[in-house]
Amino acid sequence: MSDAIKHECGIALLQLKKPLSFYKEKYGSSFYGINKMYLLMEKQHNRGQDGAGFASIKFDMSPGQRYISRVRSADQQPIQNIFKTINTRIQKEIQAKPEIISNSEQIKSNIPYVGELMLGHVRYGTFGKNNIESVHPFLRQNNWMHRNLIVAGNFNLTNVNELFENLVDLGQHPKEKADTITVMEKIGHFLDDAVAKIYKKLRKEGYSKQEASPLIAERLKISKILRKASKNWDGGYAMAGLLGHGDAFVLRDPAGIRPSFWYEDDEVCVVASERPVIQTAFNLKSEQIQELKPGHAIIIKKDGRTSEVLINEPTVPAKCSFERIYFSRGNDADIYHERKKLGKVIVPQILDSIDHDLANSVFSFIPNTAETSFYGMIKGLEDHLNEDKIKEIIALGANPNPDTIREILLKRARVEKIAIKDAKLRTFITQDDSRDDLVAHIYDITYGSVRRKSDNLVIIDDSIVRGTTLKQSILRILDRLEPKKIVVVSSAPQIRYPDCYGIDMAKMGDFIAFEAAIALLQDSDQEQIIDKAYHDCLEQAKLPRVDQKNAIQQIYEPFTNEQISRKISELLTPPSISAEVIIIYQTVENLHKACPNNTGDWYFTGNYPTPGGNKVVNKAFINWKEGILERAY
Repeated sequence: MSDAIKHECGIALLQLKKPLSFYKEKYGSSFYGINKMYLLMEKQHNRGQDGAGFASIKFDMSPGQRYISRVRSADQQPIQNIFKTINTRIQKEIQAKPEIISNSEQIKSNIPYVGELMLGHVRYGTFGKNNIESVHPFLRQNNWMHRNLIVAGNFNLTNVNELFENLVDLGQHPKEKADTITVMEKIGHFLDDAVAKIYKKLRKEGYSKQEASPLIAERLKISKILRKASKNWDGGYAMAGLLGHGDAFVLRDPAGIRPSFWYEDDEVCVVASERPVIQTAFNLKSEQIQELKPGHAIIIKKDGRTSEVLINEPTVPAKCSFERIYFSRGNDADIYHERKKLGKVIVPQILDSIDHDLANSVFSFIPNTAETSFYGMIKGLEDHLNEDKIKEIIALGANPNPDTIREILLKRARVEKIAIKDAKLRTFITQDDSRDDLVAHIYDITYGSVRRKSDNLVIIDDSIVRGTTLKQSILRILDRLEPKKIVVVSSAPQIRYPDCYGIDMAKMGDFIAFEAAIALLQDSDQEQIIDKAYHDCLEQAKLPRVDQKNAIQQIYEPFTNEQISRKISELLTPPSISAEVIIIYQTVENLHKACPNNTGDWYFTGNYPTPGGNKVVNKAFINWKEGILERAY
């Protein structure tokens, strides 16, 4: 994706089912759990680089001993920073007491962060300010062990204001109106209530206060707490939590919008946002790892018992398709094949754009994340060429000339490494007009790879959202090679609608497809559609969230995908460009062919999986029409 989009978050939860001495004996280290958490978080750094946090709980500590530790960072390299903090503390304690290095129980007693239950989080800031107070995990403290709650999530809720008011109605006074705080307090309220009810019952049964404590942990039903807490959540989420006495959970939204995977054996139970992360950290096969079912929670008891429990009835599946196109790590077996398929299925459109002139066309990709779809595109071109070769050879008749056959067989799609990003180049001037000249040099190009004035240059990208980088940089750079035609291919369809489930695409004006549709309405004297959409949005805003419909789809209805793509090409082509510029987008139909199990396509179709999505898109359009430059949720 040539446009920088902040998105998603990543979670990692690990429970060690054995005493630390077991891992010391089998794997040679009492810090086995911390080492695995570092891997789980580092392998998910693609999901968040604005902040990172780590929390741990030690089991069976005596009263007065610290059993919860947390460290967070919003530095430039937050994962490295928090584990440097952890390692520094470990080394300090070992230097002071060298004898504890061989004693796992002393390490546990004396060194913070070393426990049996751990939760990690990597964050992109999609809500609120990007400071240390916004970094997960969040901690809700209490002197009752069972009421301590640590929460981290990959999520966004569309109805935070409603949930906040619900807390106020319950008599609470939340310290701020942020999504994670609101969720934590919602869970915390029902946790407090459950603990109080169990304690009251135990007292009636004759148990003392001290005797009641372990029985509360035994009788506490996390599934019941989660059902009550999440009853009215509207959004996409994979919400992880630790309870002070040692239980843990991860809850997934009913539509499966946000991903979550888990694995357990007799030594560990682990949950993460991506499957290959668990595979790498624990050397597993993909089939050993389970996907957490939509609407379910994996509940991990302190004693290691693990269960996947239905919390909220699953809705129509809407697993995020952007996970497959761009966000998740491409080394997942399924995602790798799906990204290749995305490149392959768009080949017919590419061939039409270059008039099937493969002999005079060069193929490449920008940025590096588009490399997998590029391989799929080349495979599609090879298949097309092979069919042509068969026809040409058959047409030669019974006694073909070997040289002619050789010439046919040697036909290939011309592949070149066209652009290389200069990671060290930074645009330090932010406002002056000369900044554009610096932006235009972020990529180096391979001179001599394209025949001037005669070759078409075809470049595939993951997706084109705003198109800013294309216009300011990439198209100008490619034009220096003097191709006859530049074809930019998006492996994703046109992004027309904002996201409200955890990806930072919340403003209508951010989308070049929306800008193109508005321009087409203005060009064709159909501006009344814009006014009608605005009026409809205002009317929808008067309705309860659950009754609202998407009033923006009418903006796109008068035009075909091809018309909008042509207008996008026109809007993004700088005046100085000599080559003809064509921009091609994937179709939604082909997206579903390539990614059949991730059908969440609201970015492209406006078909939101929750009522809150419709509320957000209508508000986003109102904001755009009224010139309000803020997110719609």
